[in-house]
Amino acid sequence: MNERLQEDMATMLSGLSHQMRSIAEVQKKRSLLTATVLAEEKRIEVTVNADGLLIDTKFADDILDLTMDEIAVAITKAVQDAAAQVQKKARELMDPLLAHRDSLPKLSEMIEGAPDLAGLIPQPVETPTVSPDSPDWPGNKRDVHEESGPASVVADRD
Repeated sequence: MNERLQEDMATMLSGLSHQMRSIAEVQKKRSLLTATVLAEEKRIEVTVNADGLLIDTKFADDILDLTMDEIAVAITKAVQDAAAQVQKKARELMDPLLAHRDSLPKLSEMIEGAPDLAGLIPQPVETPTVSPDSPDWPGNKRDVHEESGPASVVADRD
C-alpha cells in the first residue's frame, strides 16, 4: 500500500470509530425525545415518544363540547403533528453525524473503481398518514387502466 492510501485508511478507520461512538450517543438522546401538541382550543393534549407512538392523552373538562367525530379527527391530526415534530428533533440530532460522515474520504476516492457505498443504501418509502379505509391509502387508488377492467381476450385476437 502506498503512503497516501495508508493515511486515507487510517483517517477512515478513526472516523468510523468516532462515528460509532457518536451514533450510540445520538441513539440514546433520540430514545428520550417526545413531542406534545394541543388541539381544539387546548381541549386535547397528546404526547408521542421518539418513535411517534402515542404515549399520553389528556382531555380538558369541556371536551364533551365537541362531537366524537371532532375529537377523533383532532386526536389523529394532533398525533401526526407531534410525530412530525419528534422526527424533526431526531433529524436535528443526526445533522452533526451526517456532516462528519460526509467529510470522511469515500471508498471510491481511495480505491479506483470502488463503488460509492452510500449510493447503494435504499431510501425509506414515505408512510401513509390517512386511514387504510381512505381512497388515498396506497393500493386503494385505482389506476385509470384498472377501472376499465381487464382487456378482452376475444377483442385482442380480432
